[in-house]
Amino acid sequence: MRVCIDIQAAVAQRAGVGRYVKSLVEHLGAHRGADELRLFCFDFQRRGVPFEAAGAAVKAVRWIPGRIVQQAWKRTGFPPFDLFSGAADVFHFPNFIRPPLARGRSVVTIHDLSFLRFPHAAEAGNLRYLTARIDDTVARADAILADSETIAGEIRERWPAAAARVHGVPLGLPDGFGRPAEDAIRAVLARHRLDRPYLLAVGTLEPRKNFPFLVEVFERLRGFDGDLVLAGMKGWNYGPILERIARSPLASRIRHLDYPADDDLPALYAGAAAFVFPSLYEGFGFTPLEAMACGAPAIVSTGGSLPEVCGDGAEIVAGFDADEWAARVAAVLGDPARRAALAARGTANAARFTWDATARKTWDVYRTVGGAA
Repeated sequence: MRVCIDIQAAVAQRAGVGRYVKSLVEHLGAHRGADELRLFCFDFQRRGVPFEAAGAAVKAVRWIPGRIVQQAWKRTGFPPFDLFSGAADVFHFPNFIRPPLARGRSVVTIHDLSFLRFPHAAEAGNLRYLTARIDDTVARADAILADSETIAGEIRERWPAAAARVHGVPLGLPDGFGRPAEDAIRAVLARHRLDRPYLLAVGTLEPRKNFPFLVEVFERLRGFDGDLVLAGMKGWNYGPILERIARSPLASRIRHLDYPADDDLPALYAGAAAFVFPSLYEGFGFTPLEAMACGAPAIVSTGGSLPEVCGDGAEIVAGFDADEWAARVAAVLGDPARRAALAARGTANAARFTWDATARKTWDVYRTVGGAA
């Protein structure tokens, strides 16, 4: 069986779907057996494939920009994807939407339904594109992968006719991701000038992460003589978030670390007094899981899949009452035994999620789809 994966997102972006594609592809080779794995992207700008994929052949089309082809797909539904990628038995499109295909079976990853559940928190152009194409994608895909059983359930509920084709395949953490040595933690904190206790939230600055609410929680928190650190790149509509920080009476104690290096994240997690994440909605929830793996006690919302993924490894707060959140955070910070127990449960919970398991389950879906061809 020949499997072709569209890796365009990984070539174009570091975060989000690009991260998913890179991590998945790096682990698929170990489970391919006698099957053939191919990777395809448009690379008009000669960026190259930003990762190693053992046992996979790579085809890059450089004579035409991918954005031109994507515009043709949007407007005319032509030309077919396989005209560029070559033939395969199964095509995996890991970025929500299935482009036109002349032949072959298709697997599509729908990471979440945030654009339908919280349209006000989505960029307008992306919202129009996804809402216009998602019904056709669900109807045509031979299998649909979701990042969690929670999101799989939401997809089945919205499109009942596709229920049998939807598979919840949880994601994973990078191999060896965990708490660094104490001297490494101290070095990273010193480099970022984090010399006081701090609460940490990690994620792109965008409306869905609900960071203005977190600022309000921080303002209402009593008995914590420390800082709030928001670590993440500036995303869509980040301006109001930075404006809310600037208006805060505690603005001098709120830090934004723009695009922190991946290598710094474990130490940032490990050095935090607590990880606090009131996201409106998550398809999986990488950053709370990373925080748990590094031993940070985590306090999270019920948004999307967070209760499923975090399990008993985090304090889970329903609703968005700032006083309630402040009280829950204070209770964790003020009780060393509770904090230690939460951190231990979090570390154990995070160990359940590996990219190796994700890759193995993904191949199971490929083979089910390919065997039906």
